[in-house]
Amino acid sequence: MSTEDQQIERRGRNRVVTARVLVVDDSSATRRILRRLLEAVGYGVTEAADGLEALALCRADPPDLVLLDIDMPVMDGPALVGRLQEDDELAEIPVIFLTARTSGADAAAGLQLGAHDYLRKPCEPVELEARVGAALYRRSQHRSLRESALEADRLSTVDALTGLANRRQFGRRRDQLLATTVEGTSVGLIVLDVDHFKRVNDTEGHIVGDAVLRILARRLSTAIEASHLLVRWGGEEFLVLAPRLNEEATNELAQRLHLAICATPFGVGADRLIPITVSIGCVSGRLDEIDALIPLADEALYQAKRDGRNRVVHQTAPTSSE
Repeated sequence: MSTEDQQIERRGRNRVVTARVLVVDDSSATRRILRRLLEAVGYGVTEAADGLEALALCRADPPDLVLLDIDMPVMDGPALVGRLQEDDELAEIPVIFLTARTSGADAAAGLQLGAHDYLRKPCEPVELEARVGAALYRRSQHRSLRESALEADRLSTVDALTGLANRRQFGRRRDQLLATTVEGTSVGLIVLDVDHFKRVNDTEGHIVGDAVLRILARRLSTAIEASHLLVRWGGEEFLVLAPRLNEEATNELAQRLHLAICATPFGVGADRLIPITVSIGCVSGRLDEIDALIPLADEALYQAKRDGRNRVVHQTAPTSSE
């Protein structure tokens, strides 16, 4: 639960403290009565005499809930609800309609317009407190569920060990670039693999092996640009997606990554240094042919391994006419 939600919770489900309620009614007497009742149970209250004034207040400082009269001059309650729902930042503010009408059809119409609940005027203090508290609690729960879903989605695109992007995030970024980048835009792909990593695990243990991968991820992260995507491609293999890099720039980046890893031994303990090298394959080409470039980068990586490891091999992508 967010800090904001924790601040508005009070004594369980139906009580909220420090929540701010906007009371919108063209009757100053009604506003005064509602303010007194709400402040008595711990809510902060702001007032507006019509929908237009209320809209301005919501935009300036969104309240936690709106108590809204249906019939008002200038802008009535239904019109205000429509304006709130058009604004992504205001659409989730719960609205409770206030109405002097007595028919069930009128109440149903208000709910269909987008209100979360309704109260008939004059309202009993106990009912007012219960409905306001329930609406705020539902909002808090909805927000918590949404934040949990967003966090779960974020975690599904992040490698747990290194904190880098994983293949799923790579796929999303690739699709985003393909959808938003002009045809023919260049892209660089760099694939690197830790040399003799199994030997590290076998001789030093998996805890040290994990530490090596985390250190490597940090070094790579500092060597790339903000527009690049660094991915743990699998095991001890990593990939860099670098939009708008031509062949020369891609090769220069690959050399910079190689130096960032190999120039200095990895400190995996207070007095333990391990020399680590990587083999790197890179390729550049058209972004709209990215799926065909990945095997070429892999081929360059395998060539670097065959040539003795600890080196960069650049693979030239065929032109579209070939």
